[in-house]
Amino acid sequence: MSEELQQPTQPLVEHLLELRRRLMWMVGGILLCFLALIPFAQRLYTFVAQPLMATLPAGTSMIAIDVIAPFFVPVKVTLMVAFLLSLPNTLYQMWAFVAPALYQNEKKLITPLVLSSVILFFAGMAFAYYLVFPVIFQFLAGVTPDGVSMTTDIDKYLSFILGMFVAFGATFEVPIVVVLLNRMGVVSREQLKAARPYVIVGAFVVAAVITPPDVISQVLLAVPLIVLYEAGLWFCRFVTPLEKRGGAEAAE
Repeated sequence: MSEELQQPTQPLVEHLLELRRRLMWMVGGILLCFLALIPFAQRLYTFVAQPLMATLPAGTSMIAIDVIAPFFVPVKVTLMVAFLLSLPNTLYQMWAFVAPALYQNEKKLITPLVLSSVILFFAGMAFAYYLVFPVIFQFLAGVTPDGVSMTTDIDKYLSFILGMFVAFGATFEVPIVVVLLNRMGVVSREQLKAARPYVIVGAFVVAAVITPPDVISQVLLAVPLIVLYEAGLWFCRFVTPLEKRGGAEAAE
């Protein structure tokens, strides 16, 4: 009787132990990268702050309102960079945990999707840093009223750019979302094509919410969203939806 009670719980215990082991490897990878980068914390923050510093009026600089901000803000930047650098290890540990439960065709699909999603997320961050930030900060510097000194708190600046990084990184995942929706049979490629007018309007609405109220920065987000949506439609040509694949296998 005791053996019968223990048998159903054993697989769950094994999964929990495996999950704990994978989580420890994830945290260990982030911690290792963080310790390796912490000597360069000030340089990393200088690099992150460069888009705003380049647009500040001559003789002005950023400020630190909190007493401990000059220490903790560069540490936060370093932790963010460590997380990004350790992302391959994090994704591998997640993959190693779920892979035994996947079918072979699912493994073949998930691997390129994960790699492409990481590349697109980094591309979104790079797009925001090199193209969008200079436009945004130049616009904000131009609309600053006379007699007002444009001196930004370093902690608030970090919160702003982190939000923008996440927003642009997430919006660059549009092709992945489109391909997955088509692959799972939620919507067909014809339905996605028919939704183009709504996507265009939605792209400009999202851009208006995320970016400052200037036309250039809104276009810089809306246009890539539309282009990435079209890229997702193009990739759908090479993906067979599950319903069609199941029907083909049944016919055979």
